[in-house]
Amino acid sequence: MPLTLSVAIITKNEEANLPGTLASVRWADEIVIVDAGSTDRTPEIARDFGAKFFTEDWKGFGAQKNSAIAKCASDWVLSLDADEEVSPELAGEIRTLLEGRPEHEAYFLPRRNFFLGRWIRHGGYYPDPKLRLFRRGIAQFEERTVHETIRATGPTGRLRGDLFHRAYPTLDGYIEHMNRYSTLGATKAIARGKTGRSIFAFLWNVWVIPIATFKYNYFFRLGFLDGREGFLQHLYHSAYVSWKYAKAWEQSQRMEG
Repeated sequence: MPLTLSVAIITKNEEANLPGTLASVRWADEIVIVDAGSTDRTPEIARDFGAKFFTEDWKGFGAQKNSAIAKCASDWVLSLDADEEVSPELAGEIRTLLEGRPEHEAYFLPRRNFFLGRWIRHGGYYPDPKLRLFRRGIAQFEERTVHETIRATGPTGRLRGDLFHRAYPTLDGYIEHMNRYSTLGATKAIARGKTGRSIFAFLWNVWVIPIATFKYNYFFRLGFLDGREGFLQHLYHSAYVSWKYAKAWEQSQRMEG
């Protein structure tokens, strides 16, 4: 018998993204969604696709995703963000994998990131491998405040089909997202002791590191080949790095005060 597959997703007000995500995995045996109190049509869309829908208080990205994974009942789990879609090539590859005997316990998937509708191929944004497919019970997310990663206890492999990440269709959405993430990143920076207490450390974190990040990704990693969208992506990502360390300094000043 083929191995079964559950898809685990967390949501909050994802009515714009969720239909595409769910349509790309409607072939799965089970879809589990843990929602953090959406006020839009997210619950209705989830139920229209036959998903198992749960509402829970927000616990942080890692803990929330682990809660969704824990509710899955199939042999294997595919963890997705609500703004990700499984490409037809990847869907076929996963189904073929589960019809046989998988060689590994977990698999990295190449992720194709889109910014303002354009696939960003350079500057370190592709293939952007993410560990997302795994045998149930052998992997979970680290419970970080931001940039959570998943850890597996068994051997891992790689698939070739792409996972589409359509996170930033507009500049407004991207800037709002980076503002929120830079606040979370500041908390993490403080925990690592990067508060910019001296003027040298402050300038290094808020000015030198962002400029170096832009030059490295845009020029040395060929980000300029992605046109205007690539320029804006790398420019504003560098701004995010500056915001993160500036907010860490600001928060540390308030804490000391």
